[in-house]
Amino acid sequence: MKTVLQKHKNNPAIINLFNWIKLVGYTGSAQILVQFLGLVSGILVIRLLPATEYAFYTLANTMLGTMVVLADGGISSGTMAQGGKVWQDKERLGIVLATGLDLRKKFAIASLIIVAPFLIYLLRHHGASWVMSILLLASLIPAFYTALSGTILQLAPKLHQDIKSLQRNNVYLNIGRLFLTTLSIFIFPWAFFAIISSGIAQIWGNLDLRKISLKYVDTNQKPDPVVRKEILSFVKRILPGAIYYCVSGQITIWLISFFGNTNSVAQVGALGRLGMLLGVIGTLMSTLVTPRFARLPNDKNKLTKIFFQIQLGLTLFGCLAVGITYLFPNQILWIIGPEYANLQTELILCIAGGCLGLLGGASFALSVNRGMIMAPILTIPVIIVTIIVGALIIDVSTLMGVLELNLFIGIVEILMYYIYFIYRVRKIEGQ
Repeated sequence: MKTVLQKHKNNPAIINLFNWIKLVGYTGSAQILVQFLGLVSGILVIRLLPATEYAFYTLANTMLGTMVVLADGGISSGTMAQGGKVWQDKERLGIVLATGLDLRKKFAIASLIIVAPFLIYLLRHHGASWVMSILLLASLIPAFYTALSGTILQLAPKLHQDIKSLQRNNVYLNIGRLFLTTLSIFIFPWAFFAIISSGIAQIWGNLDLRKISLKYVDTNQKPDPVVRKEILSFVKRILPGAIYYCVSGQITIWLISFFGNTNSVAQVGALGRLGMLLGVIGTLMSTLVTPRFARLPNDKNKLTKIFFQIQLGLTLFGCLAVGITYLFPNQILWIIGPEYANLQTELILCIAGGCLGLLGGASFALSVNRGMIMAPILTIPVIIVTIIVGALIIDVSTLMGVLELNLFIGIVEILMYYIYFIYRVRKIEGQ
């Protein structure tokens, strides 16, 4: 590689290509290791927890995701957007991050108060005792607060593309999570022990992230009212959509939780665990692609070209993932154990839905981090109508039905975000 680079040292395109190959190769290999560690942890939980306990585990983790989305409400995107403007100034970047963290804490308290009663209700609905329900809720709190601060702490290294430090942190975090999960689950096969093990590992991960951020941020800064106002302008536009996403983003689990049985909840949770392998691409997007896209100049031709190049790459990856699943469903299902061996068709639908979610999520993230935020008054009615129409023509009381509905919603979301991106880019002046 060095010989080739020397021959073309005056060709920026060749140099940039090799730098990207090296960067993606490093990040991709680290993410494969991270996802493998996460998969092993998840498989241990699936195989060692009884189906009922795993259903409780699935419900608790779903609510954890809901709390994190509500507590963020656009704060991380707003902080990224503001940080992208001052990313080379340690003091000003420190002010932006301090403001983002301060807002996150306040939103977190409101999120916990709102979501906790729903979690207790669903756990009780599926047969959990009051003691078990309270223990599961309490076990979520460490994971919840550390997940919130972790996403903000990652922004400075991401903006400076300190990929090695981020990937090292991620690998060590997942090794710790696997160790703690293994240690606890063999001795105490209860859902709340598995959840709290993850939270404890994240605490260490956040301490390490703070050390990494010190290279790029002056952490002695205080929240700034002007920056808060700018971030809250993002929140006002994103929060309604985030509330909707809490429902639509986990529509399979929500519908199964209310209309299905406890065994179906465990099944959809187990299939979702296999779908986490798609997270390799999601992490590459959030770590490498989205921050760079946020830094691009306002050239509508270049933005459009790069946006659809990214979408094409994700589409090809999705086709490959679904194809492999179609050819080897039994081998893949063997991973999660004999209790789930008869879910071949459901597995294919789950992976296809995950790929559509990856496309939709990528188009949303790319747009938002450019400040192109679709008004909730447009997005929410469209998806609500989509869910209602889908529920009328599909039997959502079965696992197969909710997975089919998830596909239907995913297609509509992708079309909606594509159309909006094209509309906003065409309004850019001067290019």
